[in-house]
Amino acid sequence: MSPTNPAAQTDSRPSDQRARLLARPLLPDPYTPGHGSPSFTVRHYALDLDVRLASNRLAGRARLQARAEETLGDIVLSLVGLRAVRVQVDGAKPAKVVQRGDQLRIVPSSPLAAGRDFHVEVRYEGNPSPSSGTWGEVGWEELADGVLVAGQPTGAPTWFPCNDHPSQKAAFRTTVTADAGYRVVANGLLVGHRRKASRETWVYEQHEPMAPYLATVLIGRWHMLDLGRVRAGGAPPVRVYAAVPPLLRTAAEAGLADQRDMVAHFSGLFGPYPFRDYTVVVTEDALEIPLEAQTLSIMGRNHITRSWESQRLLAHELAHQWFGNSVTVGQWEDIWLHEGFACYAEWLWSEKAGQGSTRSRAGAAWKLLASRRQDLVIGAPGPDLMFDDRVYKRGALALHALREAVGDDRFFRALRALCSEKRHANASTGEVVELFDRVGAGARGFSAARVLRPWLWEERLPAFPS
Repeated sequence: MSPTNPAAQTDSRPSDQRARLLARPLLPDPYTPGHGSPSFTVRHYALDLDVRLASNRLAGRARLQARAEETLGDIVLSLVGLRAVRVQVDGAKPAKVVQRGDQLRIVPSSPLAAGRDFHVEVRYEGNPSPSSGTWGEVGWEELADGVLVAGQPTGAPTWFPCNDHPSQKAAFRTTVTADAGYRVVANGLLVGHRRKASRETWVYEQHEPMAPYLATVLIGRWHMLDLGRVRAGGAPPVRVYAAVPPLLRTAAEAGLADQRDMVAHFSGLFGPYPFRDYTVVVTEDALEIPLEAQTLSIMGRNHITRSWESQRLLAHELAHQWFGNSVTVGQWEDIWLHEGFACYAEWLWSEKAGQGSTRSRAGAAWKLLASRRQDLVIGAPGPDLMFDDRVYKRGALALHALREAVGDDRFFRALRALCSEKRHANASTGEVVELFDRVGAGARGFSAARVLRPWLWEERLPAFPS
């Protein structure tokens, strides 16, 4: 397969190569067609949800503070499986509202000028459910006794209208009213809680910008465990929590015993933890895979043992707070920047925990990949294979190759620079190449593009880095 990304070309004109890498348009994204618009930017979502668990009924109000990036004749939001019942733009009824398929098209009474701030309010209702597609079922999901939202990559519109793309980050305020006796967990800090009769309301604020797919709501009969504070990297202390079913408390306390140490270790390697707190939510249901959302990881009861398999997953999802949630890809083609980095963090934790050196973990991953088909270019995996395990492991090996080429000091300085310079923002493969070239400039003959090319842009597995 001939690589089509400019990073796959020779280094004969590196400045031209870099310019092409950094100039790629973010939208429309061919990996998620129909999701996300570059014509406007949402700055803040205020979501008010009323959830009836017995009937899985959702009544919602979404208020969006946005800015027109060009003259807007219409505003297109993603909304899946729910019916918009009332829409306003700047407090007035729009000229036209059309809901078709997964899109809600709103035509204001007059076009919105480029640069203008505007507000959209959508009242909507229905019985939310996951959307089915290339990646299976994603979005709003009923548990045996509660609710879970797993939004990656296009599940956010199953529970609120949004500009659905990772490049479209915004602050969130999420207010959820549900049955009394259930706890609601959402992104960010809990800033309000009240009970009235048989209903309880929970209010969360996520001040740091967040991609819509990372927004979540979890409802269950959970007991909160305060796992303590972590002070690392000179940042304010991070409070670490766990929300667990009462019957799983003992198992969770044992399985999650290393969470504070993981936060401290990764803060030392990658820079300060990028948010104010971190919560691991454990469902009473067994889950096929664990999931991450901004400030949260979601684990099934089968993921909280002391086994290495469970502990590596806990490390992986925590690492996504740096790589995926704070530093987020600008388009899905660069997904290795999330999964390769988080997979490499597993190996770093393995060494810290005495479970095997980073090099031995990398060697085992290389041998596994060598036994599999080598027909995937992970720098452009395509939507069908963007979550293939080879993207994870080969992406991690690409990082290991960079580390071997540039040395530990420069390698970890580059990671900390990435997490600092792109904190709460978007990043591309081209920007990572540029950053490693800048930090690694003192290493003789070092070129990040040259090191990464065979790992990211060629099908054949390169030799193990040494």
